[in-house]
This record gives sequence, structure tokens and C-alpha cells, in this order.
Amino acid sequence: MYAIVEMAGQQFKVAKDQKVYVHRLQAEEGKKVTFDNVLLLADGSNVTIGAPAIDGAAVEAKVVKHLRGDKVIVFHKKRRKGYRKKNGHRQSLTEIVIESIISKGAKKAETKKAEPKAKKEEAKAAPVAAKPKAKKATGKGDDLKKVEGIGPKIAETLNNAGISTFTDLAKTDAAKISEIIADVRGNHVTETWPKQAQLAADGKWDELQKWQDELDGGVAK
Repeated sequence: MYAIVEMAGQQFKVAKDQKVYVHRLQAEEGKKVTFDNVLLLADGSNVTIGAPAIDGAAVEAKVVKHLRGDKVIVFHKKRRKGYRKKNGHRQSLTEIVIESIISKGAKKAETKKAEPKAKKEEAKAAPVAAKPKAKKATGKGDDLKKVEGIGPKIAETLNNAGISTFTDLAKTDAAKISEIIADVRGNHVTETWPKQAQLAADGKWDELQKWQDELDGGVAK
């Protein structure tokens, strides 16, 4: 039996007891994780295809360890400009072991679907409270994309959560930031974002630029 499942923004074909290397997960080593976005299940000749996901199906895995991949050299050159820049990149990965493939009755699939509904009900119940946050984001907001690792989608998500300035971001804990952007696809390491934002808020752009040259997606190289 095997399954095709989306894990940390990538699709994998997995089977029981298989080792898989995925983009860095927030779970600690030894913890169990569940992936409920199962796109296909195959058990012998019986194949089930989701539309796009299969309701009630899930893949359960255990986090073995966190590691970094092999170094990849990124070299930039501009002809006849005397410009050359060489950087190295090592992707942050997590090694997991597939423990089981559930075809029906996965519990976590239901809880994850219930959370967005609860948030929508809260937004409908208090529309007046939600509007001032949106106005603050479009008013005196800073360009949060100047923080290494933050793109347009994450900046928009932070603005909607009321974090629209470098000062707001600097006062927010990295774990809280990860919680706010949990629905944004991809692997995001937020540990350095508050410190970067504090340098930007203090106007220390040269110091920030020097530090960002040593970062890759917000992570030290």
C-alpha cells in the first residue's frame, strides 16, 4: 500500500516504514506528525484518487531528526561589469519515518477543517473589530518585505493580523509569528525576523544589510 501526500509544500509517494526528507518542520524530534492532504491511495489494484484530497485519509509519521542538506553553490556574474558573487546554500530538512497510512477515519483531518470555520464565525460575529486592523495595515505600515525571509504573501498575512510596522514585528515572538503564518505554503524559519525588524525600526540599515548577507531565507548560512 502506498499514498501520494503533500508534506511541507511538496508531494511524495510514500509507503509504511519509508524514510522521507521534507522541508524543515516545526515539530520536535521524536514527535508524531499527521499529514491529511492525501491525494491518492493505492492498495493493490484498488486505487482511490482525491478531488483534490481524500476525505478521512491521512499519513502518520515520526520525526527522526532535523538536519541540513548538501551545500549548493549559487554563482552570479555580470559580463563585462566586473561583477561576481558566490553564495552557498544548505536547505533545512527534517527526516521522518512513515508509521502508518490511514484510508478512513483520520481524526486530525476533522480538527484542521473545523478551525477555519471557527475563525470565520468569529470574524462574522465581530466585523467592527476586524476593520480597524485592516485600516492600520494600510496606514502607517512599513515594508515588511525588507526583512530577509518575508515575501509579499507573508507580509500581507502579518498586516491582516495587525503587524504592520517593524516595531510591531520586533515585539512579536518568533513562535507567535510562525503561528500567524501557518496557513502560508512553504517552510518559514522565523527566529531572526524580530531582531531584523528591530534593526530596521532603529534605522540601522547598514548593520541590517551586513547581517542579511549572512542569512539565507532568514536562516544563518
